[in-house]
Amino acid sequence: MALKKITIVLVPEGTNRIKQLRIPRIFLVFVALFAVASMAFTGFLVRDYLSLKAKEPVLARLQKENEQQRRQFLHLAARIDRMSRKMTQLKALDHKLKVMVNLETSEDEGEVRGVGGYSPDLALTDPEADGARKRLVRLMHKNLDDLDSRIALGKQDKTELYKFLENQKTLLASTPSIWPTRGWLSSRFGYRISPFTGEREFHRGIDISTRLNAPIVAPADGIVAANERLYGYGRTLTIKHGHGIVTRYAHLQKSLVKKGQYVKRGETIALVGNTGRSTGPHLHYEVHVNGIAVDPQRYILN
Repeated sequence: MALKKITIVLVPEGTNRIKQLRIPRIFLVFVALFAVASMAFTGFLVRDYLSLKAKEPVLARLQKENEQQRRQFLHLAARIDRMSRKMTQLKALDHKLKVMVNLETSEDEGEVRGVGGYSPDLALTDPEADGARKRLVRLMHKNLDDLDSRIALGKQDKTELYKFLENQKTLLASTPSIWPTRGWLSSRFGYRISPFTGEREFHRGIDISTRLNAPIVAPADGIVAANERLYGYGRTLTIKHGHGIVTRYAHLQKSLVKKGQYVKRGETIALVGNTGRSTGPHLHYEVHVNGIAVDPQRYILN
């Protein structure tokens, strides 16, 4: 069947010639459908463009937030790395302190390992950097776990070190480290010629000559163990300092403390005298460690 056609007559101005165009009706249908489709497509593009245009501020904000988070992420990684390095330095210092105070320490303890800083690849924004970031995240978590373990172990080590130093503090406070009185040394510790018999004898302390009634101070913290008169020693004071350390003060004019009284280093405990077997005012000062007389000058620091 022949296709129906539409005849279009064209009459140009200024001429008598007439032009006729015959167009199949189906062609006009196609043209109309094409026009409708074009308009619909154009409308879709316009709507999509307007939608994207409206989302531009949101996308810009999200990109800015993503960039800030990325920088914070890298900053956090760098901070963890610095913390790890500091923990390693603290571990080395802790080891030195333990060596100094003769505390046993394990040599095979695992060291704190740092993240190693951030990689330049992490600064990239393309998808290839995602793998590097994920690896760093896992490493950061592992390193944080290591830090927790090291902190717990370090706390235990510091507790042991604190107990040791606290004990040493008590020992130092109990060590007779200052002169009990001011004067001049008239007789040292050890063998000497007796001023009474002229024979060689062992002198169990030191003699400090000074004026009568000069103050005598405790050279260390302790408890008065005895306040008595002894043959040859005259009025005598004995102080127990703990850790097996005992000090004795002889030829006293007067004792200013009582038996059982606690005294602190530098506290006045007696007055220099001339009682007992003595050639003049002086203090006979002895130090005993675990029952054995030792040279008091070994402990005096001032």
